[in-house]
Parts: sequence; structure tokens; C-alpha cells
Amino acid sequence: MDRSSSFTPPSVLPDVALTRGGAVERRPQGLAFAIALLALLPTPAFAHASDRGHVLLLPTGYYLIGGAFAVAVSFLVLALLPAASLDKFWRRRLPLFTLADGTSTTTGLLSFASFAILVASGFFGSRDPLSNPLPLVIWTLLWAGLTLLQGIFGDLWSWLNPWHGPWRLVSRLLGTGDGGPWRLPQWLGCWPAVVLFFAFAWFELIDPAPDDPARLAYAAGLYWPFSFLAMLAFGYRDWSRSGEFLTIFFSMVARFAPVERDENGRLALCWPAAKLLAAEPLPPGGIAFLLLALSSVSFDGLSKTFLWLGLFGVNPLEFPGRTAVIGSGSLGLVLTFGLLAAVFLFAVWLGQRLAASDQPFGQAAGLLVWSIVPIALAYHVAHYLTALLVDGQYALASLSDPFALGWNLFGTADMPIEAGIVAGAGSAWWLWNIQAGAIILGHVLAVLVAHSFAWRLHPQPARAALSQFPLTLLMIAYTVFGLWLLATPTVG
Repeated sequence: MDRSSSFTPPSVLPDVALTRGGAVERRPQGLAFAIALLALLPTPAFAHASDRGHVLLLPTGYYLIGGAFAVAVSFLVLALLPAASLDKFWRRRLPLFTLADGTSTTTGLLSFASFAILVASGFFGSRDPLSNPLPLVIWTLLWAGLTLLQGIFGDLWSWLNPWHGPWRLVSRLLGTGDGGPWRLPQWLGCWPAVVLFFAFAWFELIDPAPDDPARLAYAAGLYWPFSFLAMLAFGYRDWSRSGEFLTIFFSMVARFAPVERDENGRLALCWPAAKLLAAEPLPPGGIAFLLLALSSVSFDGLSKTFLWLGLFGVNPLEFPGRTAVIGSGSLGLVLTFGLLAAVFLFAVWLGQRLAASDQPFGQAAGLLVWSIVPIALAYHVAHYLTALLVDGQYALASLSDPFALGWNLFGTADMPIEAGIVAGAGSAWWLWNIQAGAIILGHVLAVLVAHSFAWRLHPQPARAALSQFPLTLLMIAYTVFGLWLLATPTVG
């Protein structure tokens, strides 16, 4: 969403602000950062129509060179590292304890009840997106916050899934068991989830007012029963693997987490991304889903840059609002996905040719696409970090009074909002470095995962290294692109 756009690093020049006419006006430092912060926060209906651009730059050439260098060096080191050492590295585990799974139905029912209250607050609560808990929970706590927690602690979504508890209860009452009366065609794969995820991304990034509580309540209130009926018709497990895009997305992210849980409930610590190497090759729909997850976040950052808006004749200092760029935004969302998919598949194909591989192209692409997970998670963290820090506080406050009736259920309704956490040169410096560090680390881990898969596909060291060369070049280019998105001027 626009309020969650990548934070732009502070200027090393005297503090200035850009006026609507493009003139440079000197302002006190605190006021300039307050204006930049307000540009990141939502307002009703026109929440995504800020008409002020901001230019806050660091000498990012060092970061771009450093990021590309880190990815390139990691490839060279891995190319010389024996496969046995790499395999031993990934297999290390630290056993913890056993976690029972008997309460997942109860937590699922509680999650559904909370979801129903949130949807009701969208219809009957405050019209202000900063006071209504529905947009704050959906876009900030769920989409930004839970994704980060999934990448750290593993599959928390299986406990919070608002469909599991009600489905378990209804299926027992109907005596239908785990399956449904119909079966999904095998050729369908997870393409339904790709379509639904694209619709979700379009609503978040292109729709004129995704923050509007009532508008969001209609969308969420329609999607939940649609998925629930599909689970009853096709079975909970089948639809969760083929059509419910949130479950598929969160399960993919959870494979990155350094916490592992086996089928008996035993927990263990492992290296980040180690669980990705146990994954089977994804089918074409799964490949498309992962690439869409990355491209949609990338386009969200790109769509606010002066460069992108200039391509369509939009003056970023007189931004007309999201309604005026629906067409170009929709086109850009499709083109970004298509370009990333084409370049990724070409890199895999070229790597297979360089290695003279006899492995099927689909198997190679289905394995290597798992290396996208660290990159997608890194972009997600970098892109939504400032929104999580600021809007997360608004979410905690709004949850105490979901219907704007003066309640204080959790004692947080009157909590002060510390917006200054992302304001000021000092805060901006460490925030931007965290974002840049996340992107670089994500790409380095992606190279590590891709190289391990290359050993799986090509046991010969020379062939494994050759097969990864085009994909490494792609990752270097994407590292530079991600750091450029953090540093380039954007519409607020």
C-alpha cells in the first residue's frame, strides 16, 4: 500500500521541501520530516493520493556496489566450496521441545470470531482508517507483521487460520471427514491461488481506496465465505494447497524460518532457509505464485518513483491520486510479473544449457524458484518496515475501541503514537540501513539456496557453478534494483 512504501533515506544536504510548483523551500528539520511521515500514513478514501513528492537521498552508490559485490563474492565462495561441507551446513539442527497440536481448532475458532468482529467494525466503526482496526489489522498486523513472524518463527498461520476451526466444526457436524464431495482437477494445480493473489495485489496496490474500512469489509466479507464453501466442496487440505492464497503464501514464507517442526510436533532450530532444501519442485502454478509474490512488492515500490510516473506523463509533484493511474498501474503490475518471470525462466534455461544438463527444464525451474523465497521475504521486510513501526501502534490503539464507542478493552485506546520513530536523520539512517541490509542478506541467502539446488541437479562441481552463473547475474541485478528503489525519489 502507499502508506507502506519503502522509506527513503535522509538527505546529506541542507533540509529542504519540494513545493507543489517544484520550487525548493527551506523548512525546519522537524517539520520536513513530519510532512514526509504524514505522506506515508493513510487517510479516508484519498489515502493514496498524496500530491507531494519528497527527495531524501544518501550517497547510495557505495551500497549498490557493496550489495552487488556481496552477492557476487558469495557465488564465488560457494563455487569453490565442497558439496559435502555445504550439505553438512544445512543439516545442522538443535532440538528444542515438543509442541502439542490439539488446540489448533480452538485457536482457529477464536481467530474466526476475531475476524468477524473486525469485519463488523469495518461496516459500523470509524470511517478513519487510522482509527478503524480492520484496515490496520489486515494491511499492517497481518500482511506486514505476520509475514515477518512467519519468516522468523515458522508456521504460525496454521494456528491463526480463520477457516480451520469453523471448517473442522462443520465437517464434523456434516460427517464429511477431511475431504469434500468433489475433487479439483490435477491439472489445475495452484493456478486458482495465482488468480486470487493477483486480485489481492491489485486491490492493495491499484484500487483507489483499499484503506476504506467499508470497502475492505465488503472484500474480506466476500472472500471468507467463498473460500469456506470451496473447502467444504473440495476438502480443506486440497483447497488450502490450490486456491487459498494466504495459506499458500504463508506456508512458503514459513519454509525460510529457522524454527522447524516435524510431524510429531518436535521443534528444532536450523539455519534460515534450510527447510527450503527439503522442498519438492514446484509445478508451473507454484512458480508463477512465488514470482508474483516478489514482483507485486517490487512494483509497489516502482510505481511511486519519479521515473515510473514520468513514463506516463504524471508530474510526481502534482500527483493526481490513484484513480488517475489505475490503467497504468494495472498494466505495470502485469508487466512487472511478466518481465520477472521471463528473465527468471531464461536464466534457468541458459544455466541448463551452459551446464549441458539432461535434467528436465520444469524440474530445474521448480527447484530453483524456491531461492526466490529469501528475496521475497527481504523485500517484504524492507518495503513494509516503516508502516509496521508506525501503523502498528495505531492498530494496537484501535483494537481497544473497534466500534469507536469510547471503549478501552485492552488499555491501549489512549496510548501515545510515537511517530517520531521513523522521523529525524538518525532514525532514517538506521532504518534505511536495516532495509538495505535485509535486501543484501536476502539475496546472499538466495544464492546459497540456489547453489545447493544446483548441486542436487548437477553433482559435478563445474556444471553446478556454470548452471548458477546466469541466475547469480539476475540476483545481482535485482539487488541493485532493490537498493535503487530504497534510494530513488518517490511520491509520498
